[in-house]
Amino acid sequence: MGARQIDAIATRFPLTPEQVETVRLLSQVLPFRVNEYTLSELIDWDSVPDDPMFRMVFPQRGMLSPQDEHLLTAATVTGDRQAVTAAVKEIRGRLNPHPSGQQELNVPRIDGSPAPGLQHKYRETVLYFPSQGQSCHSYCTYCFRWAQFVGDADLRFATPRPDVLVRYLREHPEVHDVLITGGDPMIMGTDRLLEHLQPLLEVPTVRTVRIGTKSIAYWPQRFVTDTDADDLLRLFEQVTKAGRLLAVMAHFTHPRELNTTLAVQALARIRATGAVVYCQAPLIGRINDDARTWSSLWRAEIAAGAVPYYMFVERNTGPYEYFKVPLAKAADVFRAAYQTLPGLARTVRGPVMSATPGKVVVDGVEETAHGRFFQLRMLQARNPALVGRPFRARFSATAAWLDDLEPAADTPADIAAAVWGGSPGKP
Repeated sequence: MGARQIDAIATRFPLTPEQVETVRLLSQVLPFRVNEYTLSELIDWDSVPDDPMFRMVFPQRGMLSPQDEHLLTAATVTGDRQAVTAAVKEIRGRLNPHPSGQQELNVPRIDGSPAPGLQHKYRETVLYFPSQGQSCHSYCTYCFRWAQFVGDADLRFATPRPDVLVRYLREHPEVHDVLITGGDPMIMGTDRLLEHLQPLLEVPTVRTVRIGTKSIAYWPQRFVTDTDADDLLRLFEQVTKAGRLLAVMAHFTHPRELNTTLAVQALARIRATGAVVYCQAPLIGRINDDARTWSSLWRAEIAAGAVPYYMFVERNTGPYEYFKVPLAKAADVFRAAYQTLPGLARTVRGPVMSATPGKVVVDGVEETAHGRFFQLRMLQARNPALVGRPFRARFSATAAWLDDLEPAADTPADIAAAVWGGSPGKP
């Protein structure tokens, strides 16, 4: 259900006229889609509008800047579709639709031309975007891949078949990890998913197949009661019996997503195939920016047999100003939640920025005679020589992304060049 069904949704759930109009207005820029399970099982309607799950799927005032909201409103009231289209395009262009150099730096080439539907940022891993999986059961308002869902071909990564991927993998044997992503690949039927998965099993250098999905949270029926749920699980078994590691990269943002019987059943059925479930999500202002929520989330994951993996920092795209959390607070939230965990749940890493040079973790804040510094480390990098390397940045109480930081004077020159494009002290 999308913006066209908002009146029907409002007849069943307690949405105010203002909330209905907000969805109508903002969904012209930000994608809006919600399904029955999310509406009925996840949102606490007695707590709306402050309910975190409500904010996760329903666009809110403040997600666009006052200037952009005024521009959109002014164009909308004219009834001129061309004016609205122009305003929407202008606003989306300001929302940084492809952060961290995705289009400029991540797209690989075959025979000198861009390979459609692929990204290759890290040596060992290729991202694959099957066109039939570029949607989701419900859309998260904070999604850093929002540009996949707005119907603009210029902003979208997608390819209909795996032919280009398989050719690229055979030409690049250093790649042993393929992440099938979107959107959500689990929006596809099993027969269609098979068309994308099976060819990977014929490439001997591919050892790990990952599937990025929010479906366990938003539509666990996919693994339990859908008509082809059993077929899907048999496909998972086929991958694991072929000697590949099948990693389901599950996106859980709030512990309520794990509090339903269907979600727990889905996780158990996935794990029974031999697949491993890794859990990751961003730290989102107004939704999960407190230690108690993260402690509950990670404990629920480990109780369900899944592996807490990443707490990400919200990327600088889309309604970033509405959702961003300062890095200093992010580090405090992570540490306070981490201290409550049993040892087996301390697999989680964070807070992590998936930035242009790679994945940068904030390990903490250091007090020195020369001032305060963020302790940082490269967990992953375009340049493999930087992986695992620690470095420091000057402390800032308001910085919420890597670009907001300044390097410490002792930052190694190669890291300063990769992260800031210059030498220490000269970002």
